[in-house]
Amino acid sequence: MAVDRTHPQNLKSKPPQDSPFREVIRVFGLLERQMNPYFARFGISGAQWGVLRQLHRAELDGLAGLRLTDLSERLLVRPPSVTGVVDRLERVGLVQRDSLSTDGRAKQVSLTTEGRATVERVLEVHPLQIDRVMGGLNPKEMTELARLLYKLRLHLTALPGDSSATPASAGSLR
Repeated sequence: MAVDRTHPQNLKSKPPQDSPFREVIRVFGLLERQMNPYFARFGISGAQWGVLRQLHRAELDGLAGLRLTDLSERLLVRPPSVTGVVDRLERVGLVQRDSLSTDGRAKQVSLTTEGRATVERVLEVHPLQIDRVMGGLNPKEMTELARLLYKLRLHLTALPGDSSATPASAGSLR
């Protein structure tokens, strides 16, 4: 078995500055590898779950639905990406799009009865899946991870949207 020279326990000296960054990217990829088949059992993708879950949360907050731009902001993705996901969800009858009475150009997306039922089916077993995926950490480590990720999120939120530190042609996250 090869030694992972980027694993914190295998570093002889201070880890390279981008080591935690690369680890976050790797973990994200592994999370997707675990979650995609899980969501597929319900006939949806991870991206579709994100939209359905945001619409469900909006309903819990007393909102009838969300505009595409609001969904985009909540999901931290560009509007064209959200539109594509909503298009697919609408085709399979999980969401509906209606014009807003205050602005005929804007569209509001809401769950259909079938969409709501799908969210409820996922939520019945979702805590078990989260426990399974996060089971490598004890409660103290979970608290520390949540604290560190929250701190990083606050930092990233404060950064300007464009970074002139990297050439536009770089193409990947590393």
